[in-house]
Amino acid sequence: MNDRNSALSKVPAVTLGFWIIKIAATTLGETGGDTVTMTMDLGYLTGTLIFLVVLVALVAIQISARKFHPFLYWATIVASTTLGTTLADFADRSLGIGYTGGSTLLLACVLAVLAFWYRAEGTVSVDTVSTPRVEMFYWATITFSQTLGTALGDWMADSSGFGYLGAAAVFLAALAIVVGLYYRTGVSRVLLFWAAFILTRPLGATVGDFLDKPHEEGGLDFSRPLASAVLLVFILACILLIPQRAGTHPRSRRAENA
Repeated sequence: MNDRNSALSKVPAVTLGFWIIKIAATTLGETGGDTVTMTMDLGYLTGTLIFLVVLVALVAIQISARKFHPFLYWATIVASTTLGTTLADFADRSLGIGYTGGSTLLLACVLAVLAFWYRAEGTVSVDTVSTPRVEMFYWATITFSQTLGTALGDWMADSSGFGYLGAAAVFLAALAIVVGLYYRTGVSRVLLFWAAFILTRPLGATVGDFLDKPHEEGGLDFSRPLASAVLLVFILACILLIPQRAGTHPRSRRAENA
């Protein structure tokens, strides 16, 4: 895109580094959420309320920021994925609607937000995340997609009988198909982005469960707080070592004439 017709966004450019950090963040969301709700025994509702407050605060700061801040952005992503863990568990287990019911409900929420976003803006591309209204749509979509991903991961690992590693392999294969479509076909890049974004969440959820679930349930029985701390250090190292740059969005005509 020509520099004269584009401006820096407040979200990162979608690169390989972006996906590496995103998968690590979703895994941290699973182990971190389980640490609060299970290890600390605060329960799904309390954990959901805690992370909801954190997410709302971070989204408000993110929207009020004037430019892309890597640590702020990824902290908000981690908050959304951790909330997704506790919210999905609350819906699936405390409300008793099960993995299938939870996944169906959350898929409807994701599609509804994307539909409202498209109706308001004419696109759901992350390249257009440049105004408070679009940012609200962006973070709402992300939060629902993180929650949907958790429910899908739990459904695939538990209800379908694949187990944690088997479910992770299924989601890796699905991501490989998305990558193949990206490089080999003309399928909408916007559609492929959101497909990949949603699929990385259940991948992280199943890997996180594999790390901290007991041996008798097919996990490695690692300490949840320790696993979360290691993942957090890895994410911080990636942010510091992998070049972080803002994405671009088209300039509006009003901005060009200002």
